[in-house]
Amino acid sequence: QAIKSDLHFGGRRRSLRGRSCRVSSLSAPVMAEIRGTTGMLSQAEEGLKLFEAQAGTAAEYDKAAAEKYKAEIDTRMKTLEDEAALLTGKDNKKERAAKGKEVAELKAEQRYVDACKIVKGLEPKFGHFVTKAAVIPEAPIETKGPQEETKVASKKDSKKETKKESAGLSPAETKELETLKQSIVERKAILKEQGMSGGQQNKDEEIVKMVARMNELKEKQDPGSTKKEKDAKKDSKKKTPLSAEEQKEFAQLQNELEIYKAKLRSEFGYSNKDMKADPDLQDMEARLAAFEKRS
Repeated sequence: QAIKSDLHFGGRRRSLRGRSCRVSSLSAPVMAEIRGTTGMLSQAEEGLKLFEAQAGTAAEYDKAAAEKYKAEIDTRMKTLEDEAALLTGKDNKKERAAKGKEVAELKAEQRYVDACKIVKGLEPKFGHFVTKAAVIPEAPIETKGPQEETKVASKKDSKKETKKESAGLSPAETKELETLKQSIVERKAILKEQGMSGGQQNKDEEIVKMVARMNELKEKQDPGSTKKEKDAKKDSKKKTPLSAEEQKEFAQLQNELEIYKAKLRSEFGYSNKDMKADPDLQDMEARLAAFEKRS
C-alpha cells in the first residue's frame, strides 16, 4: 500500500508539473484572452467612442473676420457721429436725425451684432462668421410603456397652445419685428409731414397692418404682453386704486421709461419727434398713463 500510495502521489505530482508546464508555455495574447483582458479593452474603447458622440463638439468661428468687420462698422459709425456733431442748429435737425438713424441701423445690423458677440467670446445670435457648426448629440431614445404613451398622448392636445405661445421668436421673426418697428416710425413720419394727425396716422391702412403684425410677434415673444396692455386700459377706466404689486410695477415702469428715453437719445440719436413716433415708447407711456390715472 505504501508503494502504491507513493506511486499514486508521484504520478499526481508529475501530472501537476506537466499541467504547469503546459500553462506556462502559452503565449501572452492567449493568456490575455483567457483572462478576459481583450474583451475589457474592447468594451472600454466602445464606451469612449459613445462618450465622445454624446459630448458633441462646439461650433467654430472666424474671429479674425469678426474683428475686422466690427472695426469697419465702428469706424463708419464714428464718422457718422462726428458728422452729426457738426450739424448744429435747427436748420440741420433733419440731417442730424438722419445720421443718428443710420448709426442706429448699423448697430442693430445682425452681422455687426454677431461680430460683437464673437469678439466678446459669446455665441453669435444670427449665425454669422460660423466656420463649423456645432455638433449637438441626439437625445437617447427612451422606450415608454403603453401606460406612459397614453398619458403623453392625452396631454399633447392640451399643451399645444402653451407650446406655441412659449416657443419664442426665430431669428427671422426677430428681424421682422425690428424692421416693423422701424417701418412704423418712418411711415408715421411721412404721414405727419403730409399733415395727418396722430389719430389719422393710426388709421392708415399700412400702419394698421404693420401694427397688427407687430403685436402678433410681440405676443409670441412675450405671451400675455398684449393682454397686459388691454388690462391696463380697462383698469384705467375702472379707476380702482393700485395694489401694492401694481405700485411696485408702476415705479419700475417709470424707471424703465426714463432709461429707454435716454437710450434712444444717446445710442440711437432720436429727436423728440422721433421718440414720439416710437411704438415701444408709446406702449410704455400708455401703460404709465393708465397707472397715473389710478394712483
